[in-house]
Amino acid sequence: MADWRRGVRRVLYPAYEARMLRRMSRDGSLALPQHVGVMLDGNRRWARAVGRDTAHGHQAGAANIEPLLGWCDEVGIQVVTLWLLSTDNLNRPAPELDPLLEIIADAVDSLADQRRWRLHPVGALDLLPDATASRLKAAAEATADVDGMLVNVAVGYGGRREITDAVRSLLHEHAAKGTSLEQLAQLIDVEHIADHLYTKGQPDPDLVIRTSGEQRLGGFLLWQSARSEFYFCEAYWPDFRRVDFLRAIRAYARRERRFGS
Repeated sequence: MADWRRGVRRVLYPAYEARMLRRMSRDGSLALPQHVGVMLDGNRRWARAVGRDTAHGHQAGAANIEPLLGWCDEVGIQVVTLWLLSTDNLNRPAPELDPLLEIIADAVDSLADQRRWRLHPVGALDLLPDATASRLKAAAEATADVDGMLVNVAVGYGGRREITDAVRSLLHEHAAKGTSLEQLAQLIDVEHIADHLYTKGQPDPDLVIRTSGEQRLGGFLLWQSARSEFYFCEAYWPDFRRVDFLRAIRAYARRERRFGS
């Protein structure tokens, strides 16, 4: 029965996806997101479900990144932020963390080699091994001139750490200018802090997608997602399909965003 269902899905889903895309293309009134954040969650649970080790789960998750970016291109998204590794994840045992860092670096190298997207590492790179941080920076440099979608690669990322780093950077900047604490307290506002975030100069995410059934933010883009719409998908990240992505985009387009008004 399971094989029969999979066969039917293979036949029907491409037609269903194409119909969804046509409808979104025809309806010019649909408000599509310009910046999408994705929490790529569930690799380890997927691996356990299929009877494989953790590294296999992370590798399967990495293989699903390029298709996702292609789907984002299809609907005209301008910025994508991928959360690949949190600051909390850095506390995992070395036998799991070391292969994961290598898988992430390999995936980012592969994306850079294609020169389809402009890559931008976001996170506390100083917490990463030097070799990993160097490869992320090299990918950013290699794609700096690419005229394509901007892809933020969040590795060693935590929302609280980002805000802390932003405030620290702001204090250092004004200390160099000779601004007193009293003066700084008078002039500081939301935009001053936003200008020191990892994503400075970028639009905030319109839509945040989290896979694996978890319905919490977990520290992802805490500052930037204050007005974001959220979409939670039951599929583990390696099983996240084009149809799941299009459903998330459709759900976003159907929402009325009032921003408190």
